[in-house]
Amino acid sequence: MRGIYVLLFFVLVRYSSTKKVRWCTVSDPEQRKCAEMAKSLLAVLPPATTTTIARLSCICASSTTDCINKVRANRADIVTLDAGEVYSAIKHFGLLVVAKEIYNDGGCVLSVAVVRNSSLDIRSLQGLRSCHSGLRWTAGWSLPLGFLLSRNYMSWSKERPLAQDVGSFFNASCVPGSAAMAPHLCALCQGQRSYIRQKNYHCETSHSEPFYNSQGALRCLKSGAGDVAFVDHLALESIGSGETDTLRLLCTNGTQAPISRYNTCHLGRGPGAGVVTRFSFRNMARKFLLTLQMLFGRQGRERHLFQLFDSSPFGESDLLFKDATSKLAAIPDGVDISQVLGQDYVALLKGLGHEGSSLEDSVVRWCCISHTEEKKCEQWALSIESDPLVCVRAVSMRDCVEKIKRDEVDAVSLDATHVFFAEKCGLVPVVTEYYGRQCNRSTHLERDGKTKVLPPVVGVALSKRSSKSIAMGNLGGRRSCHGHMYSPAGWLLPHAHSLSRERNSSSAACGPHHVYSDVFWKGCLPGSQGNLCKVCIGGTGEATSKRCADNHNERYYGNMGALRCLVGDPSGKSYGDVAFLEQHNLQDNILSLTSTGWAQGWTSSDFELLCADGRRASLSEWESCNLGVIPPNTIVTRPVHTERVHDFLMKSQETLAATTNSQFKLFESHLYGESDLLFKDATRSFVQTSHMDYRSILGEEFYNRVEAAFNCTQSADILKLCSQDMCATV
Repeated sequence: MRGIYVLLFFVLVRYSSTKKVRWCTVSDPEQRKCAEMAKSLLAVLPPATTTTIARLSCICASSTTDCINKVRANRADIVTLDAGEVYSAIKHFGLLVVAKEIYNDGGCVLSVAVVRNSSLDIRSLQGLRSCHSGLRWTAGWSLPLGFLLSRNYMSWSKERPLAQDVGSFFNASCVPGSAAMAPHLCALCQGQRSYIRQKNYHCETSHSEPFYNSQGALRCLKSGAGDVAFVDHLALESIGSGETDTLRLLCTNGTQAPISRYNTCHLGRGPGAGVVTRFSFRNMARKFLLTLQMLFGRQGRERHLFQLFDSSPFGESDLLFKDATSKLAAIPDGVDISQVLGQDYVALLKGLGHEGSSLEDSVVRWCCISHTEEKKCEQWALSIESDPLVCVRAVSMRDCVEKIKRDEVDAVSLDATHVFFAEKCGLVPVVTEYYGRQCNRSTHLERDGKTKVLPPVVGVALSKRSSKSIAMGNLGGRRSCHGHMYSPAGWLLPHAHSLSRERNSSSAACGPHHVYSDVFWKGCLPGSQGNLCKVCIGGTGEATSKRCADNHNERYYGNMGALRCLVGDPSGKSYGDVAFLEQHNLQDNILSLTSTGWAQGWTSSDFELLCADGRRASLSEWESCNLGVIPPNTIVTRPVHTERVHDFLMKSQETLAATTNSQFKLFESHLYGESDLLFKDATRSFVQTSHMDYRSILGEEFYNRVEAAFNCTQSADILKLCSQDMCATV
């Protein structure tokens, strides 16, 4: 056993020469724990004869901010920080994160809102007194404020710092760490005041401020000083059994739940704490942390002497590390901050102004998936001169979701299936396209307990009237035309019906894509591969692209493309036998075949619908002969940008409606030779849905259908990408 300690000792000597490790602490209890760790470390490592590396030095600071400055100035080496402060330490002070805390359920914390009053809900916090774990902290600041802003429960004028509007929203607060930049957020704090900097603990990120960190915010609530406490879920473990009945959680849907229900009743998920140091000290810091964990961690060989993740002997909680930490995960060199903290979280911090104001704060970057969409978007930008709009090119709707997640664009309108992706990737709804009669700016859904139904569209199966032998149930071996990969009408709905009595029964076929590959001889499903791309024809001119591209550059893409696929290319070749598309603009698209010079002489009477019961019907019978109902498109963005994107869309809508002589129409695409560019052509206006969850927007039946399809298929790599980002341990 002694040989192991000798090995650890020489590892430390090898990586740090004669340097001490100086740990920064922020209170007397933390200093005592650090001193005990130093004493225990000396006790288990052999005495140094030529070096003093085995010694740990504890440097006391007045706050975590003071620690960051000390580490930066080489007056301390290591400090553990909340993820929000880790971001600031890296971006603003040039420090480096070398390890992150991992808890029993991963590397993330959940932000919860705790109250004592059973009548409160998350939508009515304005004017109350709030307790926060710390300024810019993950669970106590960024996640709850991001949620409140994303649902428009709280407003923020980007012309001034967020802290100023938070102070106006709440009646009084304690936000440790805000004394310097926003002293009005310190009204409820109870730390000692002093004109001597080192003795002033009021509103500081130090255990000497009684309401500091998540435990302190709970103390603020339980003492009666505050009405709501924003803390991480780990702090709930310290609540005694006698208190559980008096405290409740506020859920995002306006209800309350017991504190044990934090897994389903929380305001968001974000990264846990991390350990930072200077770049030049990174290797020594990692080795030192590894040694501490091997000796004093949960499975440490010397836990009887000292426990790294236990603060109870020192009269406080979460000293040096969170007591709930199960282990430390080392962060290797070259790892980007978005990989350490998560893309969603980094985008949230940028949106909350953690990097200061920039030109991007006043610009809306719209995602376009083709050359023609980009042309329409640029015309939109020219038509609303006072509101800056930037058009950013992507290759598909799925790519748009990824770009929004990576903070490369801000918004896009997604069909109902891709909205499912948006939810899994942490994006939030802003407005939904409205296909009924004109509604005004103030139209909302689910207000005052009343629900208005968003007018849907329907998916249909279309065939040429002359193809009398074709019907639902005998499509095996035919050529198919689908709007695009993952489209509701072209991908999701058809596979739920009996397409071929001979081939549909294959038990091996799981998911829409496999069903279509099994049933059809070949087809065009843009974004797919193999036989389901063989009917596609690609693009021409400025829109030249490879065949089967998942955007309008493929001339058989979308509703218009599926119709073109059915009638064949301008030469009359390369066509399908059945098209799966949306009904809403079918008549207009048939007329455009002639007006755009695609194909001459086609009229509505040349086509018929294929019904689920095997009969055929005229296009006017779509209400009784369709594949199913499709929820409307929804515009999505990152949290905290909902208000900016919403205001931009409403202002665009009003400006363009008032300019009657303008050639640009937001909801028309025929001038560009396509349909449904940027938005569905059937759109009459936008309806605010930022206060709703995706399940409510899509409807229970459709949501369950999408969920079942993606649980079955393995082709949606984006779902894996989004799930990997959450609580990653690196």
